[in-house]
Amino acid sequence: MQMLDALVGVVAGLLTLAAVLIMLGPHTMSILRRMRGIKRTRNPFASLQAPRTREPLPPGLHPKTQRVLASAARVSTWLRAHGQDEVARELRSAAARLANDEPSGLYAMQNVLRRMRGLSMGDRNADERLRLLSAELRKAVQDRFEQLELLPFGLN
Repeated sequence: MQMLDALVGVVAGLLTLAAVLIMLGPHTMSILRRMRGIKRTRNPFASLQAPRTREPLPPGLHPKTQRVLASAARVSTWLRAHGQDEVARELRSAAARLANDEPSGLYAMQNVLRRMRGLSMGDRNADERLRLLSAELRKAVQDRFEQLELLPFGLN
């Protein structure tokens, strides 16, 4: 009797599956291919976490200015993650000024870079990462200074 119940259950399941496939119609194979192509995340709670958004760059800015802003955002995020909230805030403020008034923003960025030069994280790896990130930002700022033909004061 139990075997007969199991057999009836399997047949009913297959008939239900066949009915669903018939209702989907000619697009069944493409839907199945798409479902197979969906990649599963390794983190089962990924859908519950806040999405990682990149900071939007204002449209209409020169590409080198956008490069400065992107680099400043990377440095600021790294600094904030390592407990340097005040310097990160100053860097974000300089980036906001850069988006509105480019020359004054570049000079403000330069002042923050000067302040970052004396910053020590206490960890050799963290200090090296900060040095690399600030060198990338410094190069981007210098390139934009040269392009705008502004006179940087003591950036080196």
